[in-house]
Amino acid sequence: MQISEPAQYYDIVVVGAGMVGASFSCAMEKALGDRPLSILVVEAFAPSSVTTEQSSFDARSTALSYGSRKVFENFGAWQELNAKASAIEEIHVSDKGRFGSVTLSATEQKVDALGYVVENAQIGQILNARLAQSKKLNLLCPASVSAVTPTKSGMQLTLRSAETEAVVDTALVVLADGGKSPICSQLGIGQSIERYDQHALIANIVFEKPHCNVAYERFTDTGPLAVLPLQSIDGKNRGSLVWTLSIEQAAQYREMTEGEVLNLLQERFGHRLGQIEEIGERFVYPLSLTLAREQVRPGLALLGNVAHTLHPVAGQGLNLALRDAEALVGVLCAALKEGRELGEMRTLLSYVAGQEGDQLLTMQFTHGITKLFSSNNEALVWLRKFGLVAMELSPVVRRGLAERAMGLTSSE
Repeated sequence: MQISEPAQYYDIVVVGAGMVGASFSCAMEKALGDRPLSILVVEAFAPSSVTTEQSSFDARSTALSYGSRKVFENFGAWQELNAKASAIEEIHVSDKGRFGSVTLSATEQKVDALGYVVENAQIGQILNARLAQSKKLNLLCPASVSAVTPTKSGMQLTLRSAETEAVVDTALVVLADGGKSPICSQLGIGQSIERYDQHALIANIVFEKPHCNVAYERFTDTGPLAVLPLQSIDGKNRGSLVWTLSIEQAAQYREMTEGEVLNLLQERFGHRLGQIEEIGERFVYPLSLTLAREQVRPGLALLGNVAHTLHPVAGQGLNLALRDAEALVGVLCAALKEGRELGEMRTLLSYVAGQEGDQLLTMQFTHGITKLFSSNNEALVWLRKFGLVAMELSPVVRRGLAERAMGLTSSE
């Protein structure tokens, strides 16, 4: 429920109601059941007034893994999301200009889909509606956190909403306010950063032929080029493009005419879906691998981009963050059952220990692919050639790659 003034104390304060913060909040509410626990969600931006039925050609999209579907199912949001999603039934991986390719299929993995592509605005509106309709989650929006101070029993926050200011105490702050968090800066939490000297050009495109629910990951001399299937609008066969470019190319391509960019893209992607007929508004973002040097402190836990950001290859960033959120919910609920404080370090360190392996493997996976397929070194070229051939010939190897892409482990 939306509130205009916060109380003086909450058991948990979630800073940021984007996809990660809102998902954590909804999952926590569901997991609590009838147990009394006060949760405040603070969001800087007012919810979008655009309805879920209204969709633009240029809407940005996110690839949700099969594992993320399970997260949304657990707190009851998947049915609504599924109605807006385009299923990924196959993933075609290839290396431009070289032999070797591999196809992962939902049929071979015995799942309904390997993943799903949903437009960000639609995910946001569904989660915003759940926050607003909740009887347990208190949403203060728009509001910002101007100061955070550690206390003996957790954290104290100074909140600003409209013209008012309030001080709130809490046992635990769950920080999910994005990669450039002012709170992290204030608290002196640094990041390790590896810059790829690449930018991602992101846009929606229209093809001559339908995508048939196939996602494409094509490796080029500038880096990965991904095309994800989107639902059609007005009969247009739409896809979501994530094109990795050098810094110089990204600046040039953003300023080129539509026709010039389409010609370059067609040459890079090929004619699997016929002619590429349109490209929408182009957005360009710098790419890096970042990891917070501290993901927890007494009374504080980091989630989402503030904890780690990944290269968009294989679409692992948000999916890892959702697994983190689900794991944190489980740890906090276990602490409540055992009578432990939510913000104590023993509780929060158990969360970090539980997710450390998943985070490390996912980062190594995306970082390794990026380095391997962005290099023109002859030895690496031959390695990826035979790697793709080996994957295509071996169901066991394909299974391992598919499980990583789906956000699953072999035990699941």
